[in-house]
Amino acid sequence: MELSFDEGKTTQAAAQFLRLRGGQMSYMKLIKLLYIADRTSLLRFGRPVTMDRWYSMKHGPVLSTVLNLITDPSQVDSEGPWSHFISPPLGDWEVRLLTDDVPNDRLSPAEEKLLIEVFEKFGHYNRWDLVDVLHEGKVAPEWKKPAGGGRIPITLYEVLNTELDSDEAELAENQLKSLAAVSHLEA
Repeated sequence: MELSFDEGKTTQAAAQFLRLRGGQMSYMKLIKLLYIADRTSLLRFGRPVTMDRWYSMKHGPVLSTVLNLITDPSQVDSEGPWSHFISPPLGDWEVRLLTDDVPNDRLSPAEEKLLIEVFEKFGHYNRWDLVDVLHEGKVAPEWKKPAGGGRIPITLYEVLNTELDSDEAELAENQLKSLAAVSHLEA
């Protein structure tokens, strides 16, 4: 069972980063910040913020659905939260908030604090410096350079295994997937 992507919560997390940056930033940087927030949340709280699928790509880890929401208009529901609050790419591959009135009711206080913490630690980097930081292997050791410009899935287990032994990582991954399956059945 895959985790179920939460567009509303992801939009609110992205909006938080955009607000902290003055309302606009490179979408590559936004995706990297969201990835760092997801992996930090997984390791700290046992679940990522966005519930998106992660991939290793040429320029570092990527949130698959978020990338599609930004770069593929056919993936965007015109009635969905992303399109209401975050612009399509502009000028220098940037996105911006369409309004300052983005709710944050889907984010827990702990997640809001985590987003601020991630921004304070990594928000000062420009997009290319942030790519370099993620390639160094200290922030995201699970990232692997894909051959030929492709992509390689990053699993929950791989992220968990950066801080837990393999048995603990497998147990944590299975528990999260079980919770995702139960919440999917209840929805």
